[in-house]
Amino acid sequence: MLRIHRLVPICFAAVALGIESIAAAPLTPKQNVQAAGTVLLALYRTSPETIRTLFVPHVTNAYFPLVPGTTFVYQGAKEGVPTRNEMRVTHTVTRILGVDCTTVRDRAFENNVLVEDTFDWYAQDVAGNVWYFGEDTKELDEKGRVISTAGTWKAGVDGAAPGIIMLAHPQVGDLYYQEFAAGVAEDTARVRNLSSSGCVPFGCFDRLLKTTETNRLEPDAVENKYYARHVGFVRGVMTAGGSEHTELVRITHE
Repeated sequence: MLRIHRLVPICFAAVALGIESIAAAPLTPKQNVQAAGTVLLALYRTSPETIRTLFVPHVTNAYFPLVPGTTFVYQGAKEGVPTRNEMRVTHTVTRILGVDCTTVRDRAFENNVLVEDTFDWYAQDVAGNVWYFGEDTKELDEKGRVISTAGTWKAGVDGAAPGIIMLAHPQVGDLYYQEFAAGVAEDTARVRNLSSSGCVPFGCFDRLLKTTETNRLEPDAVENKYYARHVGFVRGVMTAGGSEHTELVRITHE
């Protein structure tokens, strides 16, 4: 079973609630996220206003900044088919477990045809970690009809727990769940280094954060992702389980 090499800093909730025992042992990622999720659920049920004090209004993490009105455009290929992703940070706030989450719309195209339309929900805690509270995803056919909503989940529904999409202070060896909805969404990420370099159409970067993502539901799939400070995600490439890559092409602002 996956184990955390360095306990990721999710204990802001434990400190706030006086339950430091959550961070007292080397928990597995599943136990770690579920413990934090249980704390958030319990607090929401008893004092929804208190839980909001554990989060800040805006996502400003250097590796995952989400400024409303910003659109990130990526291009790549999946099994030889040209792809494009348009990730727009909306001005919409979605409240989940009493937390005001930034809503991001991510549209995926293959051969210029929209194949997936997803709304993701993120919020940053007072320590700077960015939490992932769920997604509403729709897979579309060539006529724009919804053919699947597989992968949809929301923290607090059917036992789903929020995960961490980006740490405040990532360190090599960190291992954590980015999302946890049993049997639906179970992505994990491990920090590989903070010193990668490379170029994408948007520009060239040094000191990139490199992570490796895996998923218990798709054990053969492995993807490396790269993040630039004050920009965000710039490149992704599958290293096992398929042929897929994507790169940041441009960023626009309203």
